[in-house]
Amino acid sequence: MLKAVILIGSPQKGTRFRPLSLEIPKPLFPIAGYPILYHLIESCAQLSELREILLIGCYQPNEALSRFIANAQQTFNICIRYLQEYASLGTGGGIYHFRDLIKANVSDKDAFFVINGDICADLPLVEMLQFHRDNVDEKGFTILGTEATEKQSTNYGCIAWDKKTHEVKHYVEKPSTFVSTTINCGVYLFTKVIFQILSETYRNNQQLYNESIPIFHDVSSTFTNYDSGFSRENIRLEKDVLSKLGGTGQLYVFPLGDRFWTSIKNPSSVIYANRHYLELYRMYHPERLYKQADSKGPTIIGDVFIHPTACVAPSAVLGPNVSIGQDVTIGYGVRVRESIVLGSCVLQDHCCILYSIIAWNSTIGPWSRVEGTPNDPDPNKQFSKIEQDSLFQDGKLHPSITVIGNNVSIPGEVVVLNAVVLPHKELGSSSKNQIIL
Repeated sequence: MLKAVILIGSPQKGTRFRPLSLEIPKPLFPIAGYPILYHLIESCAQLSELREILLIGCYQPNEALSRFIANAQQTFNICIRYLQEYASLGTGGGIYHFRDLIKANVSDKDAFFVINGDICADLPLVEMLQFHRDNVDEKGFTILGTEATEKQSTNYGCIAWDKKTHEVKHYVEKPSTFVSTTINCGVYLFTKVIFQILSETYRNNQQLYNESIPIFHDVSSTFTNYDSGFSRENIRLEKDVLSKLGGTGQLYVFPLGDRFWTSIKNPSSVIYANRHYLELYRMYHPERLYKQADSKGPTIIGDVFIHPTACVAPSAVLGPNVSIGQDVTIGYGVRVRESIVLGSCVLQDHCCILYSIIAWNSTIGPWSRVEGTPNDPDPNKQFSKIEQDSLFQDGKLHPSITVIGNNVSIPGEVVVLNAVVLPHKELGSSSKNQIIL
């Protein structure tokens, strides 16, 4: 029986993604009209043998997540279950904690996928599974790898591997110096043997935890040590497990090739992923892209997704790489480019939206301009990835895309440039390079 496990994280993670993750869990944030998690499940659904998908995370059960799971099960006809961690257990701790549920109905020869929930990609899961069965099978595990520049590679898990046998000789998570341009994509094929390794890691962490507590101690010192990383329940899959498998003959890499891949850490990566998902729609799902039926519709440039419930004036110009959400209203003469406009927003006449994300229920006044700075990979460097920078650089707000939070009102005839506006704000004037609290 083939299963897939998707690690969706916890509310404590993904702080660079705020304020977009303040309203809904980050995995449910819509890109190209569908949640991040939907795209990953859709990739898994390409596996004809797949029977179950397990979502592991630390989010409290909520209506949005429950509704998404119910709809996804109906859409893909696959059993999908959410397993809630009692605390944030790390990328490997949740897998170990729910090991009995993962191993159920899985034979010793069967493999199961583990996928990080904060990536967007054109995942070759069918090809990866076939590679695993042909070249690895019971003797080890397979990791999906892609290429990055020498400088950017140190921001990811680095894989040094034999190009002939595909065996991983060395794995280092975010090294301080250059190791390899091949990086970890956050997609794995494991067999049940991985639980033996996780069990050993758990026991080692438990021993470190116990040794960190002195014989004579008070409660406060115990919690200090616990919070400093000596939690016996927390297992870091990359640092605690993969780094030890390099050179043992148990870990192999399947190269992604020239397919699209990015991690989702900040809002800039969302605009980049939106562009590529729309491009994939053109190849695999052209019915999802807006098609102008007659001359009465808006002017469309390039790839554009418009939800069927959105109302767009015929003189509006949209594209390229634009996603318009549910119940959005777009007025006359509006221009939208390289942006995402989420549900129930109102773009009033002749406003301009460039390189921005407009969150739910926000209003942009007439003749206003909301613009960000594109943060694309360097086109002059092969395998360049999008920079996952923090909001600040040298004490100043780093120029990036503009993010308008949920339920924000921007008046007419103002300019909002390279700004982040937190939810439930009403702007009174123009803003540049600011975080508006």
